[in-house]
Amino acid sequence: MDSPRLQALTDADVEAFWKDLETPLVEPIPDDDEHVWLTFLWRATEPVETVTAYGGPAGWDRSELTRLGATDVWYLTYRVRKDLRTTYRLAVNDPPEGTVPFEEQVKGWIPDPLNPKRFVFPPNSDHGEIVCSLVELADAPPPQWTERRDVPPGDVSEHRLQSESLGNERRVSVYLPPGYADSGEPCRLLVAFDGGISPEVMPCATILDNLHATKRIPPTIAVLVSQQDRNVELSCHQPFVDFLADELMPWARERLRISANPRDVIVAGQSLGGLASAFAALRRPDVFGNVLSQSGSFWWHPEGDVELEWLARQAADSPVVPVRFWLEAGMLEVTPAPGLVVTNRHFRTVLHARGYPHVTYSEFSGGHDYACWRESFGDGLIALSG
Repeated sequence: MDSPRLQALTDADVEAFWKDLETPLVEPIPDDDEHVWLTFLWRATEPVETVTAYGGPAGWDRSELTRLGATDVWYLTYRVRKDLRTTYRLAVNDPPEGTVPFEEQVKGWIPDPLNPKRFVFPPNSDHGEIVCSLVELADAPPPQWTERRDVPPGDVSEHRLQSESLGNERRVSVYLPPGYADSGEPCRLLVAFDGGISPEVMPCATILDNLHATKRIPPTIAVLVSQQDRNVELSCHQPFVDFLADELMPWARERLRISANPRDVIVAGQSLGGLASAFAALRRPDVFGNVLSQSGSFWWHPEGDVELEWLARQAADSPVVPVRFWLEAGMLEVTPAPGLVVTNRHFRTVLHARGYPHVTYSEFSGGHDYACWRESFGDGLIALSG
């Protein structure tokens, strides 16, 4: 038991311990200025057999809380960096893994009732509202670009685009920067995947508005592309790259004032979207000159290929192309092995070894989490727009 407060807790003190308590419990570690003890807690007002945490420092693997003696206190303590940002959910009497369908199991995952901070995924066509608990420790980077300011807003419009190469249709959102109508100059372009994710989760328009108002990026148009089947389209899928380069881009150039220089085009995504961004630029550097990848799934390999990290192997064996990279991963993205942080480091190293001159790599104190990605997305845009 690492928590000093739990070590000192006696049966007689339990009622007072719970009074006005907000979780997780954060406690300093003697002689350690970079880390704290972070303790997840559950008060068992009724008899329970198990309490489980999903998310947080252990990622979305199953992590069991322990009951403190005969008390109603269940706990799980981690040593974490003081700049941690993460989300998590709890489950009481969670069925053993594999005994019920995953879709049924997650229905029992709930936000921490003792933590007032929330991170909410609004309902969409695939699921209802998902409410997670949020942890933001004292040294977590403060929001820079995601909070709405009193600045001129860009214009956002919705479109439907039919793809002949893919044989389907999808929603495409277009963001025009403030002042676009009054300027005759061509703009830079951001093409971002998972365009169907809600603005409450990834507020791209707000981020771009704030960046434009502070002149951190030149005038930039954004085209946010929704996926029909993200597991297929974003997994190094050449037909999807053909759609982007030969259908989406001509469609956008016909309607919008976009620079003809690939160096002025950024392709961006998270998780599989990060993998797809790098794949698209490496295959079509004549169209996409910049990659913004957040926790890219560089572990990926085609079905039947026993070796991981397929795209890193392709980059190692292919000629260097004029593409700039901004890559990031979370320090907690270590499971399942080898972990996203390891495969992102390796992809970075392969690019350096091949001689790519513009590769920026960073790590954040968090996991595979939109709560982290939304805060650093603007940093990537600034780095690639310079």
